[in-house]
Amino acid sequence: MIAKIQEIIEQQIRPALQSDGGDIELIDVEDGIVKVRLVGACSHCPSSAMTLYQGVEKMLMEKVPEVKGIEQVW
Repeated sequence: MIAKIQEIIEQQIRPALQSDGGDIELIDVEDGIVKVRLVGACSHCPSSAMTLYQGVEKMLMEKVPEVKGIEQVW
């Protein structure tokens, strides 16, 4: 499951974030909760919560049924 999540992040999510000056790091997956760190422009962007939950979380939950949610770590 971690490999699939990492692949989705690298191929679909990261390019979009990098085009806006940000990035995302996969930290861990624990009991279906994906832990990520937003970096660069995304780390302090006022829209980062919307990006994280309505973008990243939604995509991961659709493509990897075992994903129950997402959590941002600092």
